[in-house]
Amino acid sequence: MLWLELDGAVNIRDVGGIPTTDGTTTARNRLLRADNLQDLSAADLGLLVDTIGLDTVVDLRTAHEIDAEGPAPLRAYSRVRHVHHSLLPDGGDDALLARNRADGDAGPDGEPDRVVAHYLGYVAHRPDSIVGALRAITDAPGAALVHCAAGKDRTGVVTAFALEIAGVDREAIAADYAATAHRIEAIIGRLRRSETYREDIDRKTIDEHRPRAESMERFLREVDARHGGVRPYLHTHGFAQAEVDRLRAKLRD
Repeated sequence: MLWLELDGAVNIRDVGGIPTTDGTTTARNRLLRADNLQDLSAADLGLLVDTIGLDTVVDLRTAHEIDAEGPAPLRAYSRVRHVHHSLLPDGGDDALLARNRADGDAGPDGEPDRVVAHYLGYVAHRPDSIVGALRAITDAPGAALVHCAAGKDRTGVVTAFALEIAGVDREAIAADYAATAHRIEAIIGRLRRSETYREDIDRKTIDEHRPRAESMERFLREVDARHGGVRPYLHTHGFAQAEVDRLRAKLRD
């Protein structure tokens, strides 16, 4: 994993260098994934903007999160475009889970799989935001960065769809998703210092926050079963084949 060791973010990495199914790799400095960007230092900004060439930030947080946290340091850069595509409906995570439980999602043991249910909720209820996020990545002249609060769930779904388009093997997609587990203590510690996230973070144990590869693997299988796969889903919601081709080309060496 191409981790970026920054002063003000703990779960940020480049998704370049991941092998594809046809023997190539994803390109570096094209797509970054990250947690909250509120605390970036001057050195962090220099690395992201001047060295890597970041010019597009895709923010998956809700309007409430953005308002509560205030403007992030990257907002000071006029040459960095910011787009907002929330993956949560009004009412947040709880409303999303309730809606998707009504669709009958359950894990292998017959019990609701909360993680997969959340992710399927994004797919079912916010296709506009998923397509908008991928379109922003596609249209970025330089590097794009997609982020939420932890850089785990919302960011994980959008990144997984992008890597699927790039032709990355499902096992490698799941491994990229699960890599966040290596930083989970630091992520939770950082979010716990924010009044915006503290209460929600403390509802779960560290282990419950920890991402697992099997969750992403099962989620993608459910997308196949319910929507015919990632590409048919995107086509249905207006992400044209020409855009798929452009995104695939952007993310590959």
